[in-house]
Amino acid sequence: MAKKTVVIMPKTLAVLEQMGEQIKLARLRRKLPAELIAERAGISRATLWSIEKGAPTVAIGMYAAVLHALNNMDRDLLLIAKDDEFGRKLQDIELLSKKGT
Repeated sequence: MAKKTVVIMPKTLAVLEQMGEQIKLARLRRKLPAELIAERAGISRATLWSIEKGAPTVAIGMYAAVLHALNNMDRDLLLIAKDDEFGRKLQDIELLSKKGT
């Protein structure tokens, strides 16, 4: 069975690249060598470098492991989709339309 290829949109690739750059800057600001972070995260240096480039082929769990290795920055992942403004508007529209019936 052939592996399914996922199409990543250009804007999403840009977000991943920015995230990778931010992860790299966080490591450099802390003056932590790539070898140490890779070891703490349980990944290879090559995988860390892929993460720091924003590679879409790296599993999100590995991104989380690197963030954790950077002094518990993985908690920032809890901010993803925390405030779903669009979803709330859709829900409110549905609730208001049911109220009218």
